[in-house]
Amino acid sequence: MRYYLSPHVCLKWLETPSVYHLQKDELYELDESSFDFLTACSAADGLSSAEKEFTDYCVSEGILVTDPGSIQRPPVIRSPEPSLRYLELQITDRCNLQCKHCYIDSPKTSSCREIGGGSVPGSAHELSRDQIRTILHEFEELQGLRVMITGGEPLLHKEFAAINLMLPDFLIRKVLFSNGLLLSRAILRDLHVDEIQISVDGLEQAHDALRGAGTFARSMESIRLCLAMGYEVSISTMIHTANLDDFDQMEMLFREMGIRDWTVDIPCISGRLMKNEKFQISPATGGKYLRYGFGEGLHSGGEGFGCGLHLMSVMANGKITKCSFYADRSVGTVHDGLGECWKRIPPVRLSDLACDCTFLSACRGGCRYRAEILGNACGKDLYRCELYDIINIEKQSGTKSVSLHKGGVKHDYQEDLEEDRNDM
Repeated sequence: MRYYLSPHVCLKWLETPSVYHLQKDELYELDESSFDFLTACSAADGLSSAEKEFTDYCVSEGILVTDPGSIQRPPVIRSPEPSLRYLELQITDRCNLQCKHCYIDSPKTSSCREIGGGSVPGSAHELSRDQIRTILHEFEELQGLRVMITGGEPLLHKEFAAINLMLPDFLIRKVLFSNGLLLSRAILRDLHVDEIQISVDGLEQAHDALRGAGTFARSMESIRLCLAMGYEVSISTMIHTANLDDFDQMEMLFREMGIRDWTVDIPCISGRLMKNEKFQISPATGGKYLRYGFGEGLHSGGEGFGCGLHLMSVMANGKITKCSFYADRSVGTVHDGLGECWKRIPPVRLSDLACDCTFLSACRGGCRYRAEILGNACGKDLYRCELYDIINIEKQSGTKSVSLHKGGVKHDYQEDLEEDRNDM
């Protein structure tokens, strides 16, 4: 019997030769002989094998099939190290909402138009269709795994229909980030993505307080529609002062619905959140809620390294950054190419951080941007410290802590230490 590489999988030469299943979002590391065998199976005439145990496993995992197919596969080229596996592709910064916590402040414009119930800037940054095709091609050649198509609201890109039509040309997993307001049955019927992530920032009252009246009901309706039409759906939730009582009920609801991943995080104090202090949350209050969430998440790391080891972002204005929070510190533009820009982003080594607790391998130093706005780019992400109760441990041991006052968040841990000592 002859075996053929499934049309849903792709060979990737990362730090270790691997095969990636796009639909299952599974990466399998291979030894040299397995990689050579699957490479031969990717040819048009396939390959027969006497290794029944291995081939049976590959068939059961959906890696191999017995029916030949015609598919254009990208080249298998050794990736740089660390490999660029995940790309945040912000195709537009147009949006139909003005969320009070968004890190993207509204583009200055004198004319706006109404779309989907929200005010949309008449002028905004957008990547062109040709730029997007080039970016996806370069990402594929760099052995990329997953592209996260973001905005703004990506469905508002003026050429989204054409962009959507080109997506099947690339053997990478496509994840669409959306607020859900524009996801109609007609759009979903022809949408070429593997997963849709929708933002839900609390139950109705809390979500609507952040995103606008009526948005919770419309987002939940879209989630149910996406699930009914066979899409894998993930949900992103930001912790803020209005949704702290909602997390247990949200977890129950999302699990019952069959949500793939639930990502919970704390918004960095930037963009519009700087102006909306009532939604800002301190490490002491918000950190413990980071224990919520389930699933594998959208990008993984590596032993000994901090967040974003395999991640890079392309902004709607063509600038390329470590992640979207660093939009004001680009390492180049799309004209430089993804490969060249990736070389300019040094990985964050845990050994370089001012973190020495026993939870470092699990925490991976938390968010570096958040640590920076709290006072030190190599310092502690105090929100993560609160999750693991590090602050209380340090206070009990008498270790010096830090004082922060950034964007409305104010808490002096050193004062707490001194008060504790005075009480002793």
